[in-house]
Amino acid sequence: MDFLKLAKIWGDVTYAFLAANLLWGLFCAIVVWRRLAQLKFASEELQNQFVSDQENSLAMGDFEGAAAQCENDSRALPQLTLLAINNRKLGHAKLRQLVSDHFQRDVLADLENRVSWLVTVIKAGPLLGLYGTVMGMMAAFGQIGTGAAVKNTDIANEISVALICTALGLTTAIPFTFIVANVTIKIRKLQDMVGLGLSRILDVFRTLST
Repeated sequence: MDFLKLAKIWGDVTYAFLAANLLWGLFCAIVVWRRLAQLKFASEELQNQFVSDQENSLAMGDFEGAAAQCENDSRALPQLTLLAINNRKLGHAKLRQLVSDHFQRDVLADLENRVSWLVTVIKAGPLLGLYGTVMGMMAAFGQIGTGAAVKNTDIANEISVALICTALGLTTAIPFTFIVANVTIKIRKLQDMVGLGLSRILDVFRTLST
């Protein structure tokens, strides 16, 4: 198999890589959106109501009741609150550090990993497209270099197909740039809301320990 035929084959194979890159990006985006929906409260009012209920239960020393409200709730704040309740004897400083580390390691790290993959998809799209274009154009101009009679329309078609790779790469990168921006904003909002809720709940533990 000569190099020109190999270049044409690799140019065609690039379409498969572009498709795989797009599908992986969509998968990561869907996972992040679903995970964020599972972790956060639907509104700030609902979170404030949860925090108020926890403050009342904890202030009365009803730790079992407060824990029962969190046990079957997969959202970030209830799970972190449950962690704080189960480790309340550590003291305020150690308890705050424990909850903060858990939030960073088990909640934010997973989201940040998915965002990193989305960024990789954005970077890989144009590069894969450019690679496919280069391979396709090498195959197209290679036909001219053979000295055989080649129709201009055939060359134009080859170049047109090659440029489709670049277009597909950009088509992947551009929308995912907006997706990453959207996800990043949602993660920051989650951090802010969970941080505010935890501060109120941990303040109750500090009051109880004094």
